[in-house]
Amino acid sequence: MVTVAAATARAESDAACARDVLVANSMQRQAGEQLESAGDDQASQCRVWRRHVDTMRRIAGVYGRCLSGPERKEKLAQAQGQESEFGGLIRSRCKGF
Repeated sequence: MVTVAAATARAESDAACARDVLVANSMQRQAGEQLESAGDDQASQCRVWRRHVDTMRRIAGVYGRCLSGPERKEKLAQAQGQESEFGGLIRSRCKGF
């Protein structure tokens, strides 16, 4: 009975992760599109950059939890790299915005 329950829980977790990864991939594409349309004024850019950092943190959490092997390493590095890059931009350019 315990084995059946464990297998069911694992299957539910796998299904949830598959869905979460699809959503994270979509969020990543949308975040890139938002960066491209951020506008030229500093306040708009800072707002988009903050949202981008928040999105990258959430995406990294999904990738860290749901992926494995080289795919996990690559996608996690991308999300964390973007978070770090735009976090630096916020710290250096968004004081007062």
